[in-house]
Amino acid sequence: MRKWTGGLFIVGLAFILVLSYSFVGKPKSPKKQSAYEFFNVHPPQEGNSDADDELSLAKTKRLQVVRKKPQLINVQGLTDLYSLSENVTDQESHALLVWKKLRFLFARSDALPETAQGIKEALGIWKDLLPMIEKDKALRFGDITASEACPYFVKASDNELEIPCGLVEDSSITLIGIPDSEKDSFQIELIGQRFNEELNPPIVLQYKVFLPGENLTKEPFTIQNSWTKESGWGKEERCPDHRMSGISRVDGLIKCNIQIGQRAAEESSNASRPTHSKFANVSGGAVSASTALHFVEGNPFTASLWVGSEGFHMTVNGRHETSFAHRHKLEPWLVNRVNVTGGLTIMSLLAKGLPVTEDVDLADAQNLKAPSLSTKKVALLIGVFSAANNFERRMAIRRTWMKYDSINSGDVAVRFFIGLHVNKEVNFKLWKEAQAYNDIQLMPFVDYYSLLTYKTIAICILGVSIFILQMDTFHMKLAKKISISFFLSYSWSIVVPCA
Repeated sequence: MRKWTGGLFIVGLAFILVLSYSFVGKPKSPKKQSAYEFFNVHPPQEGNSDADDELSLAKTKRLQVVRKKPQLINVQGLTDLYSLSENVTDQESHALLVWKKLRFLFARSDALPETAQGIKEALGIWKDLLPMIEKDKALRFGDITASEACPYFVKASDNELEIPCGLVEDSSITLIGIPDSEKDSFQIELIGQRFNEELNPPIVLQYKVFLPGENLTKEPFTIQNSWTKESGWGKEERCPDHRMSGISRVDGLIKCNIQIGQRAAEESSNASRPTHSKFANVSGGAVSASTALHFVEGNPFTASLWVGSEGFHMTVNGRHETSFAHRHKLEPWLVNRVNVTGGLTIMSLLAKGLPVTEDVDLADAQNLKAPSLSTKKVALLIGVFSAANNFERRMAIRRTWMKYDSINSGDVAVRFFIGLHVNKEVNFKLWKEAQAYNDIQLMPFVDYYSLLTYKTIAICILGVSIFILQMDTFHMKLAKKISISFFLSYSWSIVVPCA
């Protein structure tokens, strides 16, 4: 009986297993996972709900926005600029090889933010330049010499000094003056080039000095700032600034010499003690007072404002006092006038180290003239970023490492990429230089630092190279140690922002 019971139990269990398997059915074969599902952190859930549809639609719109291609837009003055540039002859157009190929970049909706402004200003500059070129071709010589157009130094005895061709690195403006106690301040302003539509020119730098007063009772300080039509006044930089945290540097020099505030405070404290020997006769111009305080009524001082690679620096009586970093679209080459106003009697005002252009020596130019790019295939293209008024630096390059046999033979090509200058005389001399030496590519915009990227693109277009090497001063020193044959084994373009 027990055997029958055990057998029935086993049969019943087997029947239940078969019945349950028939209801469950066969398992579905595993679905192969796509790459999108594998990498997607939140894979979409199955179903056709309204929420899923809205989410899918939103994702599709985002993808469309990301993948939206730039559109061609109308840039004011672009068509006129390129129409005017067609007036040059084929023989002269070698300086405009890249000029013609950059047009498609400027008309894109994703162009650099200040492209339109650079093109607009370039149109007015080019309109002024073309008549000068035509006149020069007709006369075969200019009405004035290069030294008269862009002298090495200029001077004045009043409060205004014209700067003919802008400032470059190491240019300096030296002022000898005597402060006037009747006024509490004076200021030195570097005024930029004014375009036709502008009522007020930009102020590249305003250096304002607040005097300590007749009895040295006030704390002397300086304020540096700049002004443009688009942005107005920038952020003031005061020296001494008691709120300043840390030490900020320009060209390795501190922005504010804190000794000004410390010594001025000592002077103010001692000024309240008439028995002190140093201030027994301040109003009479005690010389010892000026050793600690530069701007004392009745005492002459010498101030030099010089240009560094990163900013302007003020030296008073031989000691560095302040530094001011170059601001956006206010480069030194833009300066064309110096104004001095306020409580100051000017004894001398001198600017030296100015950019100088030279009359082209035809014999010298023939020896230094670069081979044409169309004569043979170039193994290496070296693009040098340069400013229009840096003629001396370009000549230094031409007379040194551009004399290598590999460059003279045409295996290596060196080209200077230069934007237009706001001074028409500088542009005219640049044009003559380009025709004489055959190694300049002009850019169809004013040479603002914010448009520097276009120069890199221009080198890529001109060289049609696979490799682009960005060079700085450190890597240039390193490159001098490497044989030129190493570079010739590759098809490279080198960008050199050193001139």
